[in-house]
Amino acid sequence: MLTRKEALNKFGSDYRIRKLVREGKLYQLDRGIYSEKKNVPELAVIFRKYPRAVLTLDSAFYFHGLTDVVPEMYELATDRNAPKIPDRKIRQYFVPREFFCVGAIEVERDGYKFRVYSLERMLVELLRFQTKLPFDYYKEILLNYRRRLPQLNIQKIQDYALAAPNSHKVFQRLQMEVL
Repeated sequence: MLTRKEALNKFGSDYRIRKLVREGKLYQLDRGIYSEKKNVPELAVIFRKYPRAVLTLDSAFYFHGLTDVVPEMYELATDRNAPKIPDRKIRQYFVPREFFCVGAIEVERDGYKFRVYSLERMLVELLRFQTKLPFDYYKEILLNYRRRLPQLNIQKIQDYALAAPNSHKVFQRLQMEVL
C-alpha cells in the first residue's frame, strides 16, 4: 500500500496515478491510499491511514480470540493529544500519553502490519472498562482469560495494572477476579 506522497514519488505525478487507476493497474482504496492489489483488508487500510493508533477493546478482544462477537466498529486507541479520527467506522479512545504505548505490540497478519495491545494489556483494559461492557460479554472474555492464565506473563499484567489510570481499582479487580 502507498500513501499519496509515496505514490507520487513512485509514479511521478497525479496524472500518472489517475491513469494507472483508470487502467486497473493501481487501486484507490481510500482517500490518499493506493495499492497495486485489488483486495486489501479494511484493517490494513485503516492502519496505513492511522499508523500510530493501537487496536483496543472489542476489536482487540476479537483479534486475540477472546470472543467470537464481531465488533460493529474498529476501536482504536490514540494519544490523548492526537487529532480526532473523522471515520464513522472507527471509535476512537484518547489515552493518556504515559499509558498509551504500554503493552502495544506490532503484529503482522496476511502480510500487513498493525499495532494492537498485548493480551496482558487487554486484560487490564477489560478490568478498566468492566462497568461499560455488557455483563455476559465481560464474563465470556474473563473466562477465556482464566483458561489462558498459564500462558500469560503475570508480572506484565501487574505492571500494566499499576501503570493504568485508577490503578488501585484495576489492581483490586485483578486480584479478586483473575489471580
